[in-house]
Amino acid sequence: MRLIASFAAFIASGSAAALAQQGTTRIVVLATGGTIAGAQTKEGGYGYKSGSFDIKDLISAVPNLDKLAIVSGEQVVNIGSQDMDNGIWLMLARRVNEVVSSPDADAVLVTHGTDTMEETSYFLSLVTKTTKPIIMVGSMRPATAISADGPSNLFNGISAAIDPGAIVRGVLVVLNDQIHYARNVAKLSTTDLQTFQSRNRGPAGLTNTGAITWFAKSDKRHGMTSEFSIEGMTQLPRVDILYASAGMNADLIEASVKLGAKGLVIAGVGDGNMTTLALDAITAAAKAGVVVVRSTRLPSGIVYRNNEVDDNALGLVASGELNPGKSRVLLMLALSTTTDVVTIQRMFNEY
Repeated sequence: MRLIASFAAFIASGSAAALAQQGTTRIVVLATGGTIAGAQTKEGGYGYKSGSFDIKDLISAVPNLDKLAIVSGEQVVNIGSQDMDNGIWLMLARRVNEVVSSPDADAVLVTHGTDTMEETSYFLSLVTKTTKPIIMVGSMRPATAISADGPSNLFNGISAAIDPGAIVRGVLVVLNDQIHYARNVAKLSTTDLQTFQSRNRGPAGLTNTGAITWFAKSDKRHGMTSEFSIEGMTQLPRVDILYASAGMNADLIEASVKLGAKGLVIAGVGDGNMTTLALDAITAAAKAGVVVVRSTRLPSGIVYRNNEVDDNALGLVASGELNPGKSRVLLMLALSTTTDVVTIQRMFNEY
């Protein structure tokens, strides 16, 4: 695999502030594939195949990682993150919990494709039980591209993992010199390097060639304070996301319920709104025992309870800050323990 000469020369020069730490922190990298492990199908071309390289290739592409930490790698899966599913989530979460429970690991770093990274990271933040750092890293350019961002993201991810400030912060996403809380971050551009942003709350911190600056800690429950567990869990309840638009009718809502959805998330217009036809359909679904969450298709803002829709009267849940993808994650875990709408609303308020 080609290395980016300028990055390699910079790191090899010892200019990164993190190299001064010369630590012996033990980092286990769990690899799942994605663009960071991708290769262009044609040299210089736009297209690429995710998951073309394994974790050993990725680690070897970053000079002097051994001066930051003792890094070992394990290939969990090797897929594009568009193919991430509930079964892999459960498998990955169990492996993360196993690794962090070992005295031989001080932190975990997960390499992952960017398409569903925000969902995987949020899921892990709710079901992993540790104070140890868990860092998610990916890239927007494949490993063979000019100015591939994977090596620097991996270097900065390791730098964040060994920093004492990462302890008790839950799952963090590190890309393009920014550190984000799993709960807050979203992918907002198809191709920009600065695609990951935390619109409502801002980043958890910044990383500059290994030097870390931390901002405020999250006030939401995660990790050791989370009530969710995957112990003994073999599958997650079906929850569907439906996108609201002008002229939305009831048929897709009715189809989801008929196909066995235990929960629905509506990516609503504006403040989680939808047509009268759709609202009548989700009201009927809620009365039939399906838990319905109103979220928004917009990239930022809060879906307030009882603002434009009378959630109390209709038996609905308001997502608050959580976008549709993360609302689905939380609703699946919530439904694994309860179907009580009041309790699930409390969960959306606290997580």
